[in-house]
Parts: sequence; structure tokens; C-alpha cells
Amino acid sequence: MKMSVTKGLLRPAALGLALISAVGSGQAAEGVLPDRSRIAAVGGSITEIVYALGEEKALVARDSTSVFPEAALKLPDVGYMRALSPEGVLSVNPSGILALEGSGPKEAVDVLKKASIPLITVPEGFSHEGIVAKIRIVGKALDAEAKAETLAKEVSEQLSAAETLTADIPEGQRKRVLFILGMQGGKIMASGSGTAADGIIALAGGVNAVEGFTGYKQLTDEAAITARPDVILMMDREGELAIDDSELYGHPAIASTPAGQARQVIRMDGAYLLGFGPRTANAVKDLAAALYGDAVKQ
Repeated sequence: MKMSVTKGLLRPAALGLALISAVGSGQAAEGVLPDRSRIAAVGGSITEIVYALGEEKALVARDSTSVFPEAALKLPDVGYMRALSPEGVLSVNPSGILALEGSGPKEAVDVLKKASIPLITVPEGFSHEGIVAKIRIVGKALDAEAKAETLAKEVSEQLSAAETLTADIPEGQRKRVLFILGMQGGKIMASGSGTAADGIIALAGGVNAVEGFTGYKQLTDEAAITARPDVILMMDREGELAIDDSELYGHPAIASTPAGQARQVIRMDGAYLLGFGPRTANAVKDLAAALYGDAVKQ
């Protein structure tokens, strides 16, 4: 099986690793931005939430991970959220900054703080509860708490419905899923716990095939074989970061797994799959359907 899910999405070649991150170490400031006239949004899910709240008129810039909705692409791009340039952010003269936890580097954030620009760090959580919390924090920052509460309730209900799809699948029949971030030099970079990939696999009723570490790490061939994945999950990429079927199934370790032998791979747009924002319930449904087909409850 080979499935590519790109429902209503963009495929920016520059997506890179932008949306693949473990929980960062930034400190959250759950306040209200005093001046909400010129906001810079750093983090794809932050930008999506702002648009979902109908508060996009406040945005003057976004980072390179903010690729949805399409209208956001018209905003000035201040760079990749983990490699921000203070000069780039300051060039748009923001009155405030909404930054997803893990944005940086720390030196850049320190410069922005010294410039006396109010900055609110929004915690990242790769779970149902984490998405709802992000919505409420962004809504409060924009003084749009009533709209945020409405959106949070709607998204929470959608997530609950999506999780129900696989609730009746017995533990022993749940698919073991290996998320592969990259295969540069023949080395498999896989997802452990505390990652967006781990979170979305769980929400869709799957089991992360690798355990014992957090974040993204290279697997030895032996570890990949021992993981015994039923399915390989990957971002649907283009350009030099793309991994085609010949490279994937030609890897000796992958070829030795149930997923490799059955040629079971699911490719989905990275921002959609790993964004953990307003669209995640739909991503969960799509992934669950790709994993289990007719077995998921409709």
C-alpha cells in the first residue's frame, strides 16, 4: 500500500524540518499583548489559530513554517522558527510577537526581549489537550477569549470524534508505525516519544514502533528491524529531502521489516500531519483511515 494524503494542502519545498520538533524549553507567558495591531506569528500552528479565530488582520509577518492557510503566504517571512534573525523580525516593526515554544535561538529571543517588544511564548503539546490549550492562550493574547473558547470547544469535539474512530481496535491489532524523518547517508532518522509524530500516531490509534528515547534519533539497522513496523509514515516531501520508494524499500533494514516486505507506506503533508492546530482532527481521521481502512468506525 502506498497512500499520499494532501487534502486541501500546500506542499512547500522549504518545509524541511520546520514542523518536526520535540517539546521546547521556552517559558510560557500567558498574558494579553498590550498592542495587537502588528503581530508577528512564529510557528505554523500559531498562524493557523490566528486565522481560525478571524484575527488575521492583526498579522504583519509569519515564519517559514506558517504555510497554511494560503493567505498567510502573502505575509512577510521572518525566517525559520528555530533560526530566527532578530533583524528580520524587527524589520516588520511588530507591536508584539506570538512564538511557539522552541522558537529561537535563545540569543535571538533575548535580543527581541531587550527591544521591548512584548513576546508571548505559546507552549507546545502534542496531544488533544495541548491543541486546546494553544487555542486558548493565543485567543487570550489577542484579547479574543470568547472566540477562542468557541473554537477550542469545536476543535475538542472534532478531536474526540476522530479518536473514537479507532477506539474499538484491540491493542493487539493496532498498527506499529515507524515515522521516518529522513534517510540521509542511508541512516534512518526516526521519531521517539515527545514528538509530533509520536502524538499523531497515538491519536490515530497506532503504536510508535520505536521506544526508549525522546525526540528524533538515528536508528541502527538492528533497531529498525527489531521495531517490526507494520507501516512506514513519512512526510510527503519534494526536492532533495524527498525519499522515493526505491530508496525506502531498497534500504536493507526496511526491506527486512513487515512494512518493507508488504510495501506499506503512508505519506502526508508535513504541516497537516504534524502541525497540531485546528486541522489536526482531520489529519487524525485521514491517518486512521490510511492505517485501518474499513476497520475504523464510521
